[in-house]
Amino acid sequence: MTENLDENLDDLDALARELDRDHVFHSWSAQSQLSSLVVASGRGCRVWDHAGREYLDFSSQLVNVNIGHQHPAVVEAIREQAELLTTIAPSTVNLARGEAAKRIVGHAPPGFHKVFFTNGGADANENAIRMARLHTGRDKVLSTYRSYHGNTGAAVVATGDWRRIPNEFARGHVHFFGPYLYRSEFWATTPEEESERALHHLRRVIEAEGPSSIAAILLETVPGTAGIMLPPPGYLSGVRELCDRHGILLILDEVMAGFGRTGRWFAFDGYDVRPDLITFAKGVNSGYIPVGGVIISDPIAATFDDRVFPGGLTYSGHPLAMASIVATLDAMESEGIVDHARAIGDTEIGPALAELAEKHDVIGEVRGEGVFWAMELVADPATREPLPAAAMGRLKSALVARGLLPFVQDNRIHVVPPCVVTVEDVAEAMPIYDEVLSTALA
Repeated sequence: MTENLDENLDDLDALARELDRDHVFHSWSAQSQLSSLVVASGRGCRVWDHAGREYLDFSSQLVNVNIGHQHPAVVEAIREQAELLTTIAPSTVNLARGEAAKRIVGHAPPGFHKVFFTNGGADANENAIRMARLHTGRDKVLSTYRSYHGNTGAAVVATGDWRRIPNEFARGHVHFFGPYLYRSEFWATTPEEESERALHHLRRVIEAEGPSSIAAILLETVPGTAGIMLPPPGYLSGVRELCDRHGILLILDEVMAGFGRTGRWFAFDGYDVRPDLITFAKGVNSGYIPVGGVIISDPIAATFDDRVFPGGLTYSGHPLAMASIVATLDAMESEGIVDHARAIGDTEIGPALAELAEKHDVIGEVRGEGVFWAMELVADPATREPLPAAAMGRLKSALVARGLLPFVQDNRIHVVPPCVVTVEDVAEAMPIYDEVLSTALA
């Protein structure tokens, strides 16, 4: 009987793969070259397929499941809201929406009282750009080459990586190099040099573009998909000073880095900087219901007191998403999840990755904080030549085969478990990384 049950569950995995192959069109993919991994259920830091094969999720899916899979308080809040009211137009007043906005601004700096809700991080950045242009009356938006801001019209062109190139249909975007000491564009040898020289480069770009034409500088506080590059000392405060000097707004993209990922509510809480607009998504409710938004400083919000803001979304402030935000942020506070993320990064993940780097020459650099880390892999430690794509593919396959879901991007393995990851989870994951780095490249 048990054997038949297992066979039936294997059949469900096969059916899921068949339906996916026949009918689902996937993002950022050549459709004939897709993974066949099935995920049917999850709990905490683990997921399972239908047949019960277990995986330790050290990707947090797309670095968004901060509170872990299926947190009971969040699931219950969604269920209760669904029984009360599943959807409502954004023009109406809804208590869950107000409660969610109140909790979000409660973690923002002083002088932020309003939230514009979106469906995710891309349209959060899209609308922040729109607000900046309308508030300043200027057009250009500056962002870094090593960045990802989403896959909508302006957001994907603000993105610096390869994904912008086939999608460059939006106007007014200029890119510059941000700090990245391991692969410095500025011949820097210390974090302080990298900061100073990167700021000099940005100052020259601003001057060359014309300061009076620039509406905003858009930065990920800690670039995520681009490599989890912590800003060097003085960089963000230097960007703020340049913005203030020229009347440019500073938009900080906290879509990936926000709500616990760095061991702080917002990543910028660890730096001497105050933005004008803050974009968020992902960790605000761990992606349980699609949602994002813009936290708006009071002067920018006041721009639209008597002037129509020309933007909106049918699902802005969707009640199910709002209920999930309230439950997520309340649970994160009551359970000390943000403090836990910081502590486990300091005492467990960071030291364990440093040990791996000492052991494996293929690890060129380890960097990160909280539950937001990257191992940059190189073919040659001296030249820092990136490990090629084929080798990275072998590493990824080997990790999955051993029951660990990795986040692999370019020549990096990002170690990004949920904020609720335990000491035992880390102790289970690190030997898997160790074994795969020892064997899969042979």
